[in-house]
Amino acid sequence: MVADLADEQLSVPLIDDVNPFLWELGHVAFFYDVFVLRLLGSKAFLLAGADDLYDSFTVDHDDRWSLPLPSREQTLSYKSRVFEHVLADLEAAAKNGADLYLYRLALLHEDMHGEAFAYMRQTLGYPHPAPAPGARAATNNARGGGSLAGDASIPGGTFMLGAAPDGSFVFDNEKWAHPVEVPPFQIARAAVTNAEFAAFVEDRGYLRRELWSRQGWQWRARYGAAQPVYWEKTLDGWLRRDFDALVPLEPNAPIIHVNWYEAQAFCNWAGRRLPTEAEWELAASAEPTPDGARLTGRKRRYPWGDEPPTPAQANLDANLPGCADVGAFPAGESAFGCRQMLGNAWEWTASAFFPYPGYVVDTPYREYSAPWFGYRKVLKGGAWTTRARLVSNTYRNFFLPERRDVCSGFRTCAR
Repeated sequence: MVADLADEQLSVPLIDDVNPFLWELGHVAFFYDVFVLRLLGSKAFLLAGADDLYDSFTVDHDDRWSLPLPSREQTLSYKSRVFEHVLADLEAAAKNGADLYLYRLALLHEDMHGEAFAYMRQTLGYPHPAPAPGARAATNNARGGGSLAGDASIPGGTFMLGAAPDGSFVFDNEKWAHPVEVPPFQIARAAVTNAEFAAFVEDRGYLRRELWSRQGWQWRARYGAAQPVYWEKTLDGWLRRDFDALVPLEPNAPIIHVNWYEAQAFCNWAGRRLPTEAEWELAASAEPTPDGARLTGRKRRYPWGDEPPTPAQANLDANLPGCADVGAFPAGESAFGCRQMLGNAWEWTASAFFPYPGYVVDTPYREYSAPWFGYRKVLKGGAWTTRARLVSNTYRNFFLPERRDVCSGFRTCAR
């Protein structure tokens, strides 16, 4: 994610949604250092002063630009030393049958920051990131597929929202599955497309006060937003900035880089609504009886079943250099015929990010969820930039409602 960048590209302006590249690299290594090596008893002191540089809960965001950060070579050397120690300890732990929770925690934390690097490159107008070594190629026609109209009818009933304690790694905010009553509803089989969102823009959707919430209108007015952040209108139609290139807007790809307020305004314009988190997860993971009238009570880990994603089922792991059409990946449909509920684009839900009943903070990473409850909105699914091993139907992403740098889109429900 950074190897191709020149040294001067590692120095970035102070922007709310990015970090200095060298700080972010050092922070990822530091997380392994603290939450794996030190907690498991390592005596190695791998970088003097690391705690004063890379602890994200003691070093404020804006202060990261004034820190005496190690050079690129020193940062990569620190990362390599941490990597070697972690691999050596992991090999011994696996042989001894030790609990690998901390290793998995640090690995998935790194995956989140790898995705953040992609967002940062898009924000800064840097070139498209190179494919990861060993990335599995998606099927040749995966980017096509066209649109996918219509709603799936979902029967109501009691649904177990959240993760089951079956031994799989989950984050504390997914714990634990608990019954919720969900009335019958209809949810779009696919995410909102660029063409659909363009119709909203061209109907003066950004300028019509009645479509926006009070907070959404304040956000829109503050930033002068009149269209999605990376869109440009020309005589020949809409263009979209894709990293460092302007490309024609792909009509059947999902709208991305829109925030929660923009999604909400579109829904008001279209006479639709955002799904709740429970509705989204039910449509992705539940199974109906043969007559479609009730829920069976079985819950899938992924929309298609319990087996991990393949490149034929979901646009994850940057196997494609961007979003596919919303009609692509039919092999990844849920039991109700909803497509791409994992991969392609994160999807905003109507729900605020709150703990589940009986929530207990996981140690040692106590700051993962608890500081953010009540301030953020829940997103579900995953984007083309997301690592497949990170996500499942119960995974909960969470961002402030004004964030547009994320690869976030949405699907809608009938009112």
